Amino acid sequence: MNQNPLLDLPVNRPVRRYDFDWLKVVATFTVFIFHCLRFFDLGAWHVKNNQLDPIFTTIAGLLLQWMMPLFFLLSGTSIYFALKSRTAGQFLRERSIRLLIPLLFGILVLSPPQVYLERVSNPNHGVSPWTGGQFSGSFWEFIPHYFQGWYLFGGNFAWMGIHLWYLLVLWLFSLLLLPLFLVIKQGKGQKSIDKLANALEQPMVIFLLCLPIVGLESGLDPATFGVRAAGGWNFFTYLMLLLFGYLIVADRRIEQGIDRHFIPALIIAVFTTPLLLAHFRDLFTGNGAAYGSLDYTLVNALRAFNSWCWILAFLELGKKFLNFNHRALGYLSEASLPFYLLHQPIILSIGFWIAGWQIGVLSKFIVLSLVSFVSIALCYELFVRRINLLRFCLGLKLT
Repeated sequence: MNQNPLLDLPVNRPVRRYDFDWLKVVATFTVFIFHCLRFFDLGAWHVKNNQLDPIFTTIAGLLLQWMMPLFFLLSGTSIYFALKSRTAGQFLRERSIRLLIPLLFGILVLSPPQVYLERVSNPNHGVSPWTGGQFSGSFWEFIPHYFQGWYLFGGNFAWMGIHLWYLLVLWLFSLLLLPLFLVIKQGKGQKSIDKLANALEQPMVIFLLCLPIVGLESGLDPATFGVRAAGGWNFFTYLMLLLFGYLIVADRRIEQGIDRHFIPALIIAVFTTPLLLAHFRDLFTGNGAAYGSLDYTLVNALRAFNSWCWILAFLELGKKFLNFNHRALGYLSEASLPFYLLHQPIILSIGFWIAGWQIGVLSKFIVLSLVSFVSIALCYELFVRRINLLRFCLGLKLT
């Protein structure tokens, strides 16, 4: 029986890029720090401290500049290397197991405590505007209510896994772009890639690659198609970054263009960031310029350009200083997905417990981050890493 040729393309064993592995570890830890900061910022979140802080809000906004964009771009590079050594069918099976099983586990196990803590939190301290109201009672009494209505639409059932939206979006994007990736893999799109690579070899042209992101962020209405409810950027921007990540490693000349522009990218990123500090707070408080105004267009265009420069700088810093193997890297790389899955429910649980403490914000941040990190690390080392059922549920290979 003849098989679909797209599902049985020849495979090649890719060269391991340790710098990308290290950057994924760094990005995962950054998400952890970001969610610890969210407990103290001026915006709405699931559980809030009894004292909020504008400085923490600005720092959280600064992390948003590159955190999720870097995640999606690195996800694009991962897809390229995965397809180099797998057929399309193998890729789809592996991606579905690695993303959808943890997502389902998150929806059914990790999300109910988070929604519960949100429902019993003090509404005067930034309870999410998408909630379905408050709840009074124990967690076990709340469980039957968890399945009532859709979260974000007035109900409780967290269909996207709360913080695990990234897994759902990445799976959908992988399916959406797979036909294009397969065309590139077959070589049919080589002429287009050659043209792109030749253009990006020219001085400063690599910065023009951010123009689609600039257009998406400044042109789409954040109340509709340009919604930034997930990670501070709209979903079309994430889709574009995923594609960029794939293309960057598809042709060596594109990476070489990044190499040559490291210093300009870093200088631009550093010197344009202070211009956005006020906007970082607006991301959480909603006090920024109105959509369609000149201020809105200029600020969001600058924000997109600044983010692209940070990404270029981080990619080159990783290539220069992190392209090496170490026994710790294997451990940390495997732990990254379980760490990401577990971190927010643990942060919320500890935050809910210490929210009323009468100590300074910085002291409480140190307590929250340290206790949360140790708790997550112990959960991974003592349980997830050693129990095959948990490994399967949290996206790891069985031992």
